Amino acid sequence: MSEITVKTIELTKVYTRGKVEVPALNDVNLQIPRGEIVCIVGPSGSGKTTLLNLICGFDKPTHGRVLINDVDLTMLDDKELADFRLLTIGFIFQFYNLIPTLTALENVEIPLDLAKVSKKERQNRALDLLKIVGLETRADHKPDELSGGEQQRVAIARALANNPSVILADEPTGDLDSKSAMMFMELVKTLNKSPDYNQTFVIVTHDPLVVHECTKAFTIRDGRIERELSKEEIDSEHLHTGIVF
Repeated sequence: MSEITVKTIELTKVYTRGKVEVPALNDVNLQIPRGEIVCIVGPSGSGKTTLLNLICGFDKPTHGRVLINDVDLTMLDDKELADFRLLTIGFIFQFYNLIPTLTALENVEIPLDLAKVSKKERQNRALDLLKIVGLETRADHKPDELSGGEQQRVAIARALANNPSVILADEPTGDLDSKSAMMFMELVKTLNKSPDYNQTFVIVTHDPLVVHECTKAFTIRDGRIERELSKEEIDSEHLHTGIVF
């Protein structure tokens, strides 16, 4: 398996509004190695979420390619893409996107059910994942009975369900207080360092706390990657500027 989990090549997205073309991304080239915690930062409207949606296959590029584990998403038809995404990509949303009528356990089971895992196996797997995120005692609780931080941990467990190669997160701490945000990032780092997971994360964020905990950062502005920062550069920027990009 390639050591590069995510690769984009000249990735471009142009939206059409009436007769007006609105560029959202311009020739974005990036490589994300396996086992990294990568953040994408930039001002509102810079193209961060568009980039994440293209990497996930939620949207299709106007031009360019997205490769995950050397598989070119732009070459897959809709069914192939849905199957690939189910088994290869986990996604964490800012507002959790948990189904309110289901328990925490049942929410985590959803990707396993879609992958046609047997009922007993998916229940056991979902409970194991809730244990990993520290919520096994909350398995029978519905989302409105959980705090924001707990709901986000359920979302992490759900994203891990099918052992994805990469987990993408869109402003995952945007609705959390600083304590819950730090707990979220501690869990991310634990999953990243664990030999059982060595999980790769790509996180779109405005949160300096999140940026500081990442191993690599890309800054984006006006649809273009401006800078790539190593962990050492992130720490230096955080020390001197609080990471204000």
